[in-house]
Amino acid sequence: MTTQTATDVGLIGHLIRRAGFGAPAAELERLASDGYDALVDGLLHPERVPRVDEDLLERFIADSPDGWSPTRFMFRMINSPRPLEEKMALMWHGVFPAGISKVTNIFMLTAYYEMLRDQGLGNFRDLLRRLSRAPAMLFYLDQQQNHAGDVNENYGRELLELFSMGRGNYTEDDVRACARAFTGWTMGQVFPRYPSGNYGTPFIYREEDHDDGVKTFLGETGRFNGDDVIDIVVRQPATARFVANEIYDFFVSDDPDPAAIETLARAYMDSGYEIREIMRVLFHSDFFKEARFKRVKCPAEIVAGTVRIAGQYTDPLEAGLTELAVATTRMGQQLLNPPTVEGWHTGREWIDSTFLIERVNFAVDTLGNPLNPGVARMIDRIAAGRTSISASELLDACLYEMGALDVKEPTRRVILEEIRGEGDIRCGPSSNREEFEKIAAQTFRLIGASREYQFA
Repeated sequence: MTTQTATDVGLIGHLIRRAGFGAPAAELERLASDGYDALVDGLLHPERVPRVDEDLLERFIADSPDGWSPTRFMFRMINSPRPLEEKMALMWHGVFPAGISKVTNIFMLTAYYEMLRDQGLGNFRDLLRRLSRAPAMLFYLDQQQNHAGDVNENYGRELLELFSMGRGNYTEDDVRACARAFTGWTMGQVFPRYPSGNYGTPFIYREEDHDDGVKTFLGETGRFNGDDVIDIVVRQPATARFVANEIYDFFVSDDPDPAAIETLARAYMDSGYEIREIMRVLFHSDFFKEARFKRVKCPAEIVAGTVRIAGQYTDPLEAGLTELAVATTRMGQQLLNPPTVEGWHTGREWIDSTFLIERVNFAVDTLGNPLNPGVARMIDRIAAGRTSISASELLDACLYEMGALDVKEPTRRVILEEIRGEGDIRCGPSSNREEFEKIAAQTFRLIGASREYQFA
């Protein structure tokens, strides 16, 4: 492996951790052969490849009334050949939160999540229009109680404050006008009227319940409806900055960079609000390529990424699949149930004493098991062509195999102290292979326990 090859794989590893959920070096080498630009283009056009087959999942993993649950969410993150599609859905799930604790109807929530998945790389105007017609979101924010002459401001306020412009960029009069514009936007019957239980419900526009009066919103006046309001909102520079900031936080770094955010905001405006084009600018930017290990992984990234390295759960019938979403919940991220309308507080707030223990234990238990197929493959690749290996070489090889990772010098010293014996470690076919596997697995375990492994 040449230095140039290692560098290429390192960049591809960074891209796949951010645009997906990570991958071992063997997969990264294959992806690197196509070149960075071609890989980015493929990620941005997930429609070119089929989605992951979920037939067996639907038949056998029925831990919700319609077989749809966080288990399916996790299975897609681990196995989808369209990783950016799943990553965008995860991001928007936090930006536009609607949770089962309030919605209670899994059919509505399923349709909502699928909408985020389908629209995640599309036009932001279209995304807001779909959002404003999604029964799960309307119910979550009490939009069914918003009537002409009896206005409920919940959805209108959150659309401006948390879903598009951010505080300080509108007035209370704008909130009122926005809410009036959405009167009559509601849904069908939500709660079951029959013994068969919950069922899906459609978006309904009730013209007779819509306030068709003149409204002044963000300096413009007219007989606005919800779509008119969205058209005005997406044109605002504040919205461009909002979208740019959300994307930067999720894909680049926990530490804001005003210049980088402004670059993404310009891409939003120049492209006519196309998320795909913002992501294209981002992935080709120096600020993205140089931001390695600058983001604390969210629990879903820790779990899905670790499992992908370990080569687990490619089969939906593999024991333990349903426990993965339980693991993210223990780490502070209950999928399909964000804690509030603000979503999850991310970055370093993912790390506290309880959550950190859960994160480390999951990584250590998964990566330190040489019976996991991905761990076994990594050990085989390290041993191939060698009769012995030094502790330092073994650490470098393990970091590379786990996705071209890196650790800082203090961490490196601690790991080497733990694995260094007397002289080189024998790993050839005539050596004690069981002992080498034990030392390699211990090295993977120590890397998983490191501070650096918490970052993407």
